[in-house]
Amino acid sequence: MADGVKITGIPTMEELKATPGLVSDQRFEKSAVAVIECVQEIPCNPCEKACPFGAIIVGSPITNLPVIDEDKCTGCGVCLAQCPGLAIFRVEKNYTDSTSMVEFPFEYLPLPQEGDTVPCGGRNGQYLTEGKVLKVKKTKQMDGTTLVSVEVPKQYFMDVRTICRKGGSK
Repeated sequence: MADGVKITGIPTMEELKATPGLVSDQRFEKSAVAVIECVQEIPCNPCEKACPFGAIIVGSPITNLPVIDEDKCTGCGVCLAQCPGLAIFRVEKNYTDSTSMVEFPFEYLPLPQEGDTVPCGGRNGQYLTEGKVLKVKKTKQMDGTTLVSVEVPKQYFMDVRTICRKGGSK
């Protein structure tokens, strides 16, 4: 049994499912969507201010967990780079019949290149599967945070959250 975010710093699936930032299975089937893996009640709301569609609500008090309105979320990804906790991801479960797209903030160097095959890891950074880099985005509006999109086998859409760094476990 995993200890969860308070012990390890890594949220368990049970903790994630108990948050208002995780969308329904039905919403995952439609199109790309933001997945907010914020499980700690801390004073933070940049995601709410960043969303151009009003799909993320923190409200008052500012320590509320972010709530995602899955009907309003277009999966644009604007919120990803604004989260100081790097806890928001963009997921397109049905990128193809057999693959998913996962986009995440990546603040390490060297940056991967589009088309690269990279080792993809889970929340704990441990290797899960290989992925293909679809896009590497870095703009001034993202305040130094790079977003990387990878194509992975569909069974990993809720697990892949990073690229394993050189020297990491595989």
